[in-house]
Amino acid sequence: MKRPLTRRTSVAGMSACAAVVATLISPTGAQASAVPVRPELRTPEGTTVLPNLDDDAWRCSLRPGDLDRLDVAVDERLAACNDAADEVVNGAADARDLTPLRVTPIAVSGHAGGRVSLPAAQSPYARIFVMRDGKYVALGAGGRLSPEELRHGVQLAVEGRDIVRDRKRWDGRIEVTLSVTQHGITRHARAGLHVAPVLLQHDLQRAQHVFAAAPGPGEGQPVEVPAATRPPGQWREFADSLRKAARESGLPESGVRFQPGTAQWWRDVWRQDIAEPGYVTRTTPHGRQTLRILLRSPNYWTSADGRTASLRRAGRLLYRDLRGPDVGVVQQYTPTSRREKNVDELLNFTGNFESLPPYAGHPQGRVLYGSSADRRPDPSFVGMLNAQGQQPAVVLDTSWLLVGHVDETVHVVRADNARGWTLAVSDPRKAVALLKQARRAGEGGQHLFADTVAEAKPTVDELLRYEQHAGDNEDAARHIDGQLAVLLRETGLKPQEIVRLPVLYYRIESGEGQPRRHMALSPALANGLSLTARDFAAPTPHGPRVAGRDLFRTETERALAAGGVRVHWVENFSWAHLGGGEVHCATNALREIT
Repeated sequence: MKRPLTRRTSVAGMSACAAVVATLISPTGAQASAVPVRPELRTPEGTTVLPNLDDDAWRCSLRPGDLDRLDVAVDERLAACNDAADEVVNGAADARDLTPLRVTPIAVSGHAGGRVSLPAAQSPYARIFVMRDGKYVALGAGGRLSPEELRHGVQLAVEGRDIVRDRKRWDGRIEVTLSVTQHGITRHARAGLHVAPVLLQHDLQRAQHVFAAAPGPGEGQPVEVPAATRPPGQWREFADSLRKAARESGLPESGVRFQPGTAQWWRDVWRQDIAEPGYVTRTTPHGRQTLRILLRSPNYWTSADGRTASLRRAGRLLYRDLRGPDVGVVQQYTPTSRREKNVDELLNFTGNFESLPPYAGHPQGRVLYGSSADRRPDPSFVGMLNAQGQQPAVVLDTSWLLVGHVDETVHVVRADNARGWTLAVSDPRKAVALLKQARRAGEGGQHLFADTVAEAKPTVDELLRYEQHAGDNEDAARHIDGQLAVLLRETGLKPQEIVRLPVLYYRIESGEGQPRRHMALSPALANGLSLTARDFAAPTPHGPRVAGRDLFRTETERALAAGGVRVHWVENFSWAHLGGGEVHCATNALREIT
């Protein structure tokens, strides 16, 4: 039998009940005194954070004279201006570049405290915003959240402030901690995010925007990069044929843009060599959010007296003409004074950095670049590429080439095989064989390059006699054999899948105490521009003719057509070839991101 309640017990019980009710209905949030605090961070759009290096509001601009000043301070100032450089969300477009993070509502008292923080080592690389009064504001170093914010839930957003450059300094992790303190007890919730890696685009992706150089005023001879003293010529022929190739490939007229340089350096026409385009992306409920990241070439110049230093001035066109909404520029370089002796400025041109498309075991593809023990590109730039951790590099020996770029001898092209692509490569042996074919057809006295501005126009017989004596093409072929051995091993391609394009080579002096190195005598046909997977803009070869047909041109069309690729011929003999490059070197493209 139950004992009757005493008055003391009854009053105490009613008081306890009233306290619970008061706690549940109290507008001051006293409910938290009876409910455990369980902070939680949610990532509604995943854990990938974009490096917010674009300029959505078009607020960054060049100052008068910036294109010409030989001063690395100009380059540093230009690179420092981007959306991540301030504590402001620059409009709706900028907000889309942020990764949302949600603090779920928590039952806390009016005396509770909340704080959102990053590890000290990560704070230079990320910023946290909080939604207040309908707009994002920087949370600040203290990261404080009020009790009212904690009770209602908080909308945060995370901004990446840089890409990964050196994993020893920062590996891309962004570890957000929410700390809630109440009644002397602190509880934590954590969210692990990471910055998106930069992926290089590849040549099977459709070109959406092609840019190339145009003549500028005055002498235009740059001092800060190795450049031929011969002025580029016949720009109109180059430009008209490039426009025609783009139009036939389906690119609108507005998709091709020509950028003149200044009177001090316009002869630096190598637009492929000022940047390698890449991109970063994250998935959202509304689709992918993507930023282009242009990796500026690490070309660094110091004057003879050591008083003046500058990056390659043509690279500043990236900031003037391309940086803007959803396009950012990154520069990573080592000053001359800190470089090792085998760092070769020519190999720092970004025509020496390409990529292979995805294939089995490499879902993001692979970086492809040229390097050797004797000549290599800036290790900090290479290290930045490797630090992305997604496209492990394939390295070819290009030291035997005067310029030393992978794009001189290798190009990815479409193929009707399991992976959908193969490689087109320079083939000096095939070029010599076609010369012999022309001689057998009675064309031994025919002059190559007869319809060009070339000073030397050797006959077929003269070239064959020289080759028999000097063996320059056989020597080049052996070096290309070495490159192919690496490529076949790394990709799993079979020798019979390789597309071989006829190119003649010759060796020239490369400097005091240096070995003689090779240059393309006839236009290097692999050194062209893919406009789509099925459209390839190649340099007109001006090869030997039989019955009115250019044998190099015919063989190239036949070889590429087997993979469903149509060739569009671009006249670049005077504009690019005589200066040591071809169509690919003289152009660049921003491609469809797939």
